[in-house]
Amino acid sequence: MILPIVAYGDAVLKKKAKTIDKDYPKLNELIENMYETMYGAYGVGLAAPQIGLAIRMFLVDASPFADDDSLSEEEQEQLKGFKKTFINAQILEEEGEEWAFNEGCLSIPDVREDVFRKPKIKIQYQDENFDTHVEEYDGLIARVIQHEYDHIEGVLFTDKLSSFKKRLIKGRLTNISKGKIKIDYRMRFPAMSKKR
Repeated sequence: MILPIVAYGDAVLKKKAKTIDKDYPKLNELIENMYETMYGAYGVGLAAPQIGLAIRMFLVDASPFADDDSLSEEEQEQLKGFKKTFINAQILEEEGEEWAFNEGCLSIPDVREDVFRKPKIKIQYQDENFDTHVEEYDGLIARVIQHEYDHIEGVLFTDKLSSFKKRLIKGRLTNISKGKIKIDYRMRFPAMSKKR
């Protein structure tokens, strides 16, 4: 089932999400619905706060990046099969010299900006069976994970922009929160739900 994606301005996007255990109600169904929602919006990642749940879970499917000819064959190959569910994730380390990449977000449609992040991460998480993993990633995969991880920490990519950039996009962000935007996937807008 495709769920509405929560738009910029909703308080849930600013909350630090809570850990869950294997007794979380209808978890497998929720994961399935989140993948369906993400694919329906042509996303490469989706975090639970983006569907209105302040829990520490996000998913990533980096395969759409595999067609990028500017990447090495090795990186294209890595991206091709990269599909994972991250539950109760903790980034343990971020290393390297920060690099810029143009990021967007399903909760902030039509806004894309360069964001600086470190290229290598070490992350501990549980999969959908609650088995614990500690893994290291770099490049685009690391970046997608960092972006989604920020969501469960209550951070949006726009929070990482300079105050000048933030001022430039302020009007667009306000319009998004009011639902004054054309999108081709289901969304829930904070300013509109208050009127009801």
